[in-house]
Amino acid sequence: MSTTKNYHWRIAGFYFFYYAFVGMFAPYWSLYLKSLHFSATEIGVLMSMQPVMRLIAPNVWGWLADHTGKRREVVVAAASLSVLFYLGVFATTSFWGLMLVLVLMNFFWSASMPLVEATTLSWLGKNTAHYGRIRSWGSVGFIVSVVGLGYAFDYIAIGWLLWAGLVCEVGILLFARQIPPTEVLAHHTDSQPIRQIVLQPRVLALFGACFLMSVAHGPYYTFYSIYLVEHGYAKSAVGGLWALGVICEIGVFFLMPWLVRRFGFVRILVFSLACAVLRFLLIGWAVDWLVLLLFAQVLHAATFGAYHAASVGLVHEFFQGRHQSKGQALFGSVTYGAGGMLGYLASGPIWERFGASALYSFSSAMALAGLLLMAWKLRGMAERPAAVA
Repeated sequence: MSTTKNYHWRIAGFYFFYYAFVGMFAPYWSLYLKSLHFSATEIGVLMSMQPVMRLIAPNVWGWLADHTGKRREVVVAAASLSVLFYLGVFATTSFWGLMLVLVLMNFFWSASMPLVEATTLSWLGKNTAHYGRIRSWGSVGFIVSVVGLGYAFDYIAIGWLLWAGLVCEVGILLFARQIPPTEVLAHHTDSQPIRQIVLQPRVLALFGACFLMSVAHGPYYTFYSIYLVEHGYAKSAVGGLWALGVICEIGVFFLMPWLVRRFGFVRILVFSLACAVLRFLLIGWAVDWLVLLLFAQVLHAATFGAYHAASVGLVHEFFQGRHQSKGQALFGSVTYGAGGMLGYLASGPIWERFGASALYSFSSAMALAGLLLMAWKLRGMAERPAAVA
C-alpha cells in the first residue's frame, strides 16, 4: 500500500510541474513576446513551435519507448535535454533565435507527456477511470503557476517569466526520475502494424474530432491573455480567469469515475465538443460581460477536463500492448500537435485582418465540425458502457 501511495505522488509531482510549465507558457508567453515588440503574426508563429514539435517529436520518442521497453529512461533523457535547451531563452530575444530555442526545447519537452500518460494508465491497470484524480495534480500546478504569476506581473517585469519556466523545467526533470517502471503486457494486437489500428473508422473519427478541438483551442492559448488585457482586465484578473477554468477542470477530474460509469467516454466527448461551441462564442462576443466570461471559463471543465480524460481513455482502449506508447504519442501528434499548430498559425492572420470576435467564431466553428464528426461516426460506441473498476 505504501508503494502505491509513493508512486501516486511521484506521478502526481510530474504532472504538477509539467502543467505548471503550461500555466507559465500558455497565458503569459505571448505577453512576453509582445513586450519584445513582435507582431501578432510573429507571436502566432513562435507560439506554434510548441504544437509543431508535438506533431513530430512524440512519435519518435513513443517508438523508442515501445521498441526498448524503457519508458522511464526515455522520459528522463527527454526531460534532461529539455532543461538544457530551455536555457537558450536567456541568451536571445531575436525572432529567429527564439524560434530555434523553442524548436529544440519543445522537441524534448513534448516527448514526455504521452509516455507518462501511457505509464499512468498502465500503472492504474483496470482502474483507468481514476486517471483524472492523478491528472488533477497537473491542474493544481497550472493554477499555482497561472495565479501566482498573474499577481506577480502586476508588480514585476514580464521578463521574470523566464525564471519561472526554468523552475518548472527542473521540477519536471526531478520527478521524471521518480515515475514507476511499468511492464508492457502482451496483447493480441501486438503483431498488427499500428496503421491497421489507426485506419479503423472509430479511431479515425476520434482523431479527427480531437484534431478539430485542438484547432479550436489554438486562438484561446495564443491570444486570450492579450485579448483580455486589451479590454482593460488587469494581469491578476487574467490569471484569475485562467485559474477559474482549471479549478472547474479539477472538479471534473474527480467526478470522472462516476461520469464514465454513467455516460461512457463517447457521450462525454460529444458533450464536451458542444460546450466548446458555446464557450468560444461567449469569449468572442461577450468579453465585456464579466458574468458571461466567467461562465465561459466554467465550461473549461468540459472543454478540457472531461474532454481530455475521455479522449485519453479511449486511446488507451483502442491501442493495447506494445502499441500503447505509440498510440498515445500518435494521438498527441495529430491532435495537440497538428491541430494546435493549425490553430496557432491561423490565429495571427485572422486576429489582424478580422478581429477577435471573428477569431473565436472560427474556434466555435471548428468545435462544431468536431461535434458533428463524433456524433456521426461514434454514436454506436456510445451504447457500450466503459469498463470501470
